[in-house]
Amino acid sequence: MSSTKHVAVIGGGILGVSTAVHLLRQGASVTLLTEQGLASEATGRSLSWLNSAGERSTPYHQLRVAGVDRYRTLFAADPSREWLQFGGGLMWNAAGQGEVTKARHAYEKSIGYDSKLLAPEEIAAVTSGIDSSAVPENAIFNPGEGWVSLPDLVNFLMEEFHALGGRLVLNAGKASVMVDGGRAAGVETSSGETYPADAVLVACGAATPAVVKPLGVEIPNGSPVSMLVVTKPVEHQVTTVMNTPRAAVRPNPGNTFALDHDWYEERITEHADGTFTIPDDVVQELADESSKLIAGNPELKPASWKIGYKPIPGDGEPVFGELDPVPGCFVAFTHSGATLGLIAGELLSGEILSGQKHPMLATFRPGRFS
Repeated sequence: MSSTKHVAVIGGGILGVSTAVHLLRQGASVTLLTEQGLASEATGRSLSWLNSAGERSTPYHQLRVAGVDRYRTLFAADPSREWLQFGGGLMWNAAGQGEVTKARHAYEKSIGYDSKLLAPEEIAAVTSGIDSSAVPENAIFNPGEGWVSLPDLVNFLMEEFHALGGRLVLNAGKASVMVDGGRAAGVETSSGETYPADAVLVACGAATPAVVKPLGVEIPNGSPVSMLVVTKPVEHQVTTVMNTPRAAVRPNPGNTFALDHDWYEERITEHADGTFTIPDDVVQELADESSKLIAGNPELKPASWKIGYKPIPGDGEPVFGELDPVPGCFVAFTHSGATLGLIAGELLSGEILSGQKHPMLATFRPGRFS
């Protein structure tokens, strides 16, 4: 590996920060540029459920399982971290969909994914703090799943970033990839600042396709608008992530909860200046729906909510690797940024420095769209 490479990373979310730290660990010099602050976009409003539940392509499942494994290694180093916990995942479908839940459980068992099909009265034996009366027929408990507070993880990784001599450029505004002789040659910001580099990683979440489009690269963008709500502190015994018909809920540091779903997406308004609004009563309705899932049905009061685009490539599969038309320019664009955050940074940094393509990323190359 060439440890003298200088790499410019565009994007201060989990994929950019993780890759930057992995590059620094291998001796590269790194400049990390953010449009605004760290974790200011999707990383700051992710449910960040660590899982590979349900059905997806085999390579995607394998990558997600490896992603969860890396978090388990981090967790094992210090299980007391409030921002990374493994309390399992609990999901159920709406009334009348019990057979759908059974089919999902059967599929998970068929691929060796730890999955338990439970009647409502059996839930209390495997996880605490749940109001089982909210479960209409049956539920699936996945014991190996967990959750992470991505802003806390970014802060944790940035301590290492600075200790290893990384250069951070905050509030750089919109950035573009510089090309010289057909190769990526660095980054230029909207203010005209330039940052020469031997390689560039574009990890701008939902904006990634727009950043690489001027390079002649088309990446379909299926990113919807979404919202994450964080509640005020409340006493509870919940340790698991819940995915239910009307609310997705996970514990969050400080005895708070993080809440999201998709039923209210059409109630979100995007304004000409790029900001978003949603009626306050919709936010409270999500909190009320979440309360129904928690033992004792505590009153949940929204403390803050963030709205923006949730990164999802057009075909739903991750986009990782070098752009064929522009050697030296790499992309990281995926829906599962939380689950894949650590493993993607590890594998991409290896590709950037060695030039050798990792087989686990073979089906996720951006060239599949050309």
